Amino acid sequence: MPVHTTDSSHGKGLGLSLAVGSALAFGGSGVAAKPLIEAGLAPLHVVWLRVAGAALVMLPLAVRHRDLPRRRPALLAGFGLLAVAGVQACYFAAISRIPVGVALLVEYLAPALVLGWVRFVQRRPVTRAAALGVVLAAGGLACVVEVWSGLRFDALGLVLALAAACCQVGYFVLADHGGGEEADPLGVIAYGLLVGAGLLTVVARPWEMDWSVLGGSVRMNGGTAPAAALLAWIVLVATVIAYVTGVVSVRRLSPQVAGVVACLEAVVATVLAWVLLGERLSAPQVVGGAVVLLGAFIAQSSTPAPESVVSRSTAKEPVASA
Repeated sequence: MPVHTTDSSHGKGLGLSLAVGSALAFGGSGVAAKPLIEAGLAPLHVVWLRVAGAALVMLPLAVRHRDLPRRRPALLAGFGLLAVAGVQACYFAAISRIPVGVALLVEYLAPALVLGWVRFVQRRPVTRAAALGVVLAAGGLACVVEVWSGLRFDALGLVLALAAACCQVGYFVLADHGGGEEADPLGVIAYGLLVGAGLLTVVARPWEMDWSVLGGSVRMNGGTAPAAALLAWIVLVATVIAYVTGVVSVRRLSPQVAGVVACLEAVVATVLAWVLLGERLSAPQVVGGAVVLLGAFIAQSSTPAPESVVSRSTAKEPVASA
């Protein structure tokens, strides 16, 4: 099922609402996951629970599109490895060491990194506006991590957040070289989750997990919340609903508009982390975060050519998020 857009105001309004809903849903994943990690679950175990649970919910869609593994095996493997397992494992590992908002803002370097790939690896020209977006994103990131203080945040946490951004870039590049018939985005998500769950099962070894944590309560900024409820939120809202609404929004809007709206995810995550986890960013970090998002906006909306990596990947498949 190819991605379609509609010119009707109703369709665009619904698409915009779905895109905002997707950003809101994705933005709550880190805030719900961090208390589980702090309660004793390893980041990889939380990622496995998220991906395996979502894969189970999406299994009927995988059955419906059972011809996809035969037609697009490389795309499904890449989506599962990079956009599902890679992005989420690196992001959850990062938030176990640095604030949620900082990790997600670092991850939003992905649009700038994609343009770097286009310019220096593929040697395609990029617009001045796109180059400006890269510069703004890099400068904003310097403010977010407060480089003048000698990188106050955990270095490994920052590396892991950057690795999450690189996983998104890797998927963009894979989609750019995928070729062939267009694949139904919902089918790609379903099989990507299944592939990711399989890979994470080998790496995370969930049979060694402390399952008792899920039966109790975890601390959230002085209060408590049921661990099982947080896990249900991560699986059903921050993964299944977030992905599906994101895909439908792309079908009703242009990929560039949907991608720009997705920048709200970082804002939502930062605000929720402030309210629910007590993670506050300084004034320079808030300004830097705004500049990162502005840079991502410019980079994402200033694609260098109609067949660029960014435009083709977002038009064919949904962009993975945290």
